[in-house]
Amino acid sequence: MKLGIIGLPNVGKSTLFNALTNAGAESANYPFCTIEPNVGVVAVPDSRLDVLAEMYKPEKYTPAIIEFVDIAGLVKGASKGEGLGNKFLDNIRQVDAIVHVVRCFEDDNIIHVDGNINPIRDLETINLELIFSDMEILERRIDRVKKAMKGDKTLAATVELLERIYATLEEGKCARTMELDADELELLGDTQLLTMKPVIYVANVCEDEANHEPTENALYCELKEFAQSENSEIISICAQIEAEISELDAEEKKMFLEDMGISESGLDRLIKASYSLLGLISYLTAGPKEVRAWTITKGMRAPQAAGKIHSDFERGFIRAEVVDFDVLTKLGSMAAVKDAGLLRSEGKDYVVKDGDIVLFRFNV
Repeated sequence: MKLGIIGLPNVGKSTLFNALTNAGAESANYPFCTIEPNVGVVAVPDSRLDVLAEMYKPEKYTPAIIEFVDIAGLVKGASKGEGLGNKFLDNIRQVDAIVHVVRCFEDDNIIHVDGNINPIRDLETINLELIFSDMEILERRIDRVKKAMKGDKTLAATVELLERIYATLEEGKCARTMELDADELELLGDTQLLTMKPVIYVANVCEDEANHEPTENALYCELKEFAQSENSEIISICAQIEAEISELDAEEKKMFLEDMGISESGLDRLIKASYSLLGLISYLTAGPKEVRAWTITKGMRAPQAAGKIHSDFERGFIRAEVVDFDVLTKLGSMAAVKDAGLLRSEGKDYVVKDGDIVLFRFNV
């Protein structure tokens, strides 16, 4: 999973990126200190893997991973190539979802490109640039499809859909606000619309609001109302606190969070929100060689899930031997699971569940 972190200059993007990935992207109090996208790979925290590692003492411990891309700050006119506009838009096209950082705190020592703090104006500045870019793409696509219609009347539905999306964009709304069914999404094909990408809005709040949802913060409440209006996810994070946490070892981090009254780090909450937004789950494999988490789409059947490990597993799929994580940990060993008759044999139609521990049998 690849997430692009975007936002206006100086809203805390690179501070958050550094905190999440410890990759050391330069953070400075001026626009465009991030010019090439900084990329960091982050392990997905999963306490179930820790339990399995304690049980099997494996040679390898391999969590699922997320790739974060810190994308250069944007200014008005990006869709026309202003600032780093073209590079910014191209980088967004490469990600699965967008993490849109919006500043929701006052601090006279940190410059704001528009002079004052206004979350809705800030996010609309970026959204409008994405909308303008999408409108250009749609104009060209509509023109091509209309020309092709002269010899193929079945393309009328495609034109109608593209024009409906264009009309939505003209209203200043993102394409993701539209309810499109599976057939309509298929008609869109490979039309890459930036405003169709799912979004998690990250409200960057002050340190005093790091340990709770800042419902007293009017700026945050405005942003939350907007996010809900387009069915997007929203979480609040204090990027500065996350940066401090990222410098600590595991034991110090635990004590710091407890002292702050924070139940889980912003990274953990952001990953959970990302998985939820994209409809992702993890199944697990376990043994003395390796314990590992594999990320799949919710609803995926066993052969396709096996294919995440190796294409041969999917091609020669015979069956999946499955046990629930809770069952294995309760009984204490796979031998005990088998003795209790709780190791299930599942076929090609089995839908893999989050937390399933699976052994695939295959033959090629």
